Amino acid sequence: MPIKLAVAGAQGRMGQAVLKAIEARDGASLHFAFGRPGPAADDLAGVDVVIDFTAPDASVALATLCAERAGPALVLGATGFTPAQETQIAAAAQAIAIVRSGNFSLGVNVLLGLVRQAARALPAQTYDIEIAEAHHRRKVDAPSGTALMLGQAAAQARGVGLDGEAIRARDGIIGPRPVGGIGFSVVRGGGIVGEHSVLFAAEDELLTLSHSARDRGLFARGAVEAALWVATQPPGLYDMQDVLGFAEP
Repeated sequence: MPIKLAVAGAQGRMGQAVLKAIEARDGASLHFAFGRPGPAADDLAGVDVVIDFTAPDASVALATLCAERAGPALVLGATGFTPAQETQIAAAAQAIAIVRSGNFSLGVNVLLGLVRQAARALPAQTYDIEIAEAHHRRKVDAPSGTALMLGQAAAQARGVGLDGEAIRARDGIIGPRPVGGIGFSVVRGGGIVGEHSVLFAAEDELLTLSHSARDRGLFARGAVEAALWVATQPPGLYDMQDVLGFAEP
């Protein structure tokens, strides 16, 4: 039987892309689509997974509703969650299976693995890390969720916390770059779908790992694959590394 999916924020750009991806994917069927206000409990009857690319507050409300009724599972693609909202999502994952990711691209998730390997191999005393990202003018959070994922991957590989190492702004006389810092730079403009690069810079060489998104349909297709996967998972908080089998033990 096909996995029955619902789409939150169906009127938005990502919502429309998800609807097209569901239509093209064997084994998936659209049960219903909705915008704001969110669904009532009765609307979720018969749904296996809800795919949500709306906003943090709406995602938290949806996760709470689904957890209260023990389903359906969720795929959450919003970024910019506050620590309190992240705690609420984690609490909901005690009752339902949730895939939450800042990026559903297969290529980006391979990039995460490469960044981890490079950060382990290249010592912080010699190689500075700079993460650059660019998105369309409508994106409201910065750095992007993907940029933070890349920073987190690098920090974990080096055995440090990202919060303590992140350099998110530079202006004026800031002094020399701190050893081990992970810098972020942001561009917002036009219709840029998504550009991310991670630079490992030493005195005598540069290594750049990068990914360019050409069509937001690739994120929608990844979200649908995540939905098919999470439909059969026990309660818990997962990400695309789990979906794709890239998660480290």
